[in-house]
Amino acid sequence: MPEKRKIIIDTDPGQDDAVAILLALGSPELEVLGITAVAGNVPLNLTEKNARKICELAGRPDVKVFAGAVRPLVRPLVTAEHVHGRTGLDGPVLPEPTMKLQEQHGVDFIVETLMREAPGSVTICPLGPLTNVALALIREPRIATRIREIVLMGGGFFEGGNVTPTAEFNIYVDPHAAEVVLRSGVPIVMMPLDVTHKALTTARRVEAFRRLGTPVGEATAALLDFFERFDEEKYGTDGGPLHDPCVVAYVLKPELFKGRHCNVTVETASELTMGMTVVDWWGVTSRPKNAMVMRDIDADGFFALLVERLGRL
Repeated sequence: MPEKRKIIIDTDPGQDDAVAILLALGSPELEVLGITAVAGNVPLNLTEKNARKICELAGRPDVKVFAGAVRPLVRPLVTAEHVHGRTGLDGPVLPEPTMKLQEQHGVDFIVETLMREAPGSVTICPLGPLTNVALALIREPRIATRIREIVLMGGGFFEGGNVTPTAEFNIYVDPHAAEVVLRSGVPIVMMPLDVTHKALTTARRVEAFRRLGTPVGEATAALLDFFERFDEEKYGTDGGPLHDPCVVAYVLKPELFKGRHCNVTVETASELTMGMTVVDWWGVTSRPKNAMVMRDIDADGFFALLVERLGRL
């Protein structure tokens, strides 16, 4: 078997984060070195607990979970209980986790891991606001040349925003952190709303998880049933977009996605467009290309991968 691909998942679970973590833990070709929690969908004390709940659901209490930043770099924390429910993981009833939270700070874990592992061997997979990743880059700039790539869910351009008319939630929560990451020189793959809005959890697709007949399948269906109700109402679609698993799916099967290498900058000054990702899709500026921005997905292939991998747990 080829060598496992090493990843760190940085996350603010969230139902769609939960599915992304389950996808990673159900994929034998990935080695999850650790999960770092960040404040985002709900405050940090809930996101770190939710990450542990998901590891236990997957039967993987051996995975190390670390708590990271409690708030964004500059702005006050904005959360999304109206989407994800009071716990952030509303839907299934998941027991309180018994596995311990690691004592080390999540940012220290990211820095230490990247300085220890071979250069170019670790991929960072941020599923929430980019606070922890930015803090790690600020704390130890030498990690920038050691990261294989950062595959992140965030931003939107052609689809606009989902929390303001121009901003996607993850980037809006900490636009200054996003700007640090995008200027870091690390190879970046970005999964914006332009691609995640094409990955809809239709009733048929949710039923496929339920038909697995396992605790993971049942919990996933319950998570998605809860999560999609908000977006179905908002967008008038059958099913809601499944954002975060696109990150892990890309690491596993990049051929499921199509995009373009372009410059992306983040608005950090204007309150009107705060957190907007300005994507130079047509190459009209001379700004350097700093991100591979995805726009298309093989949605059936994506959901087939999810069902197959979650079926292993």
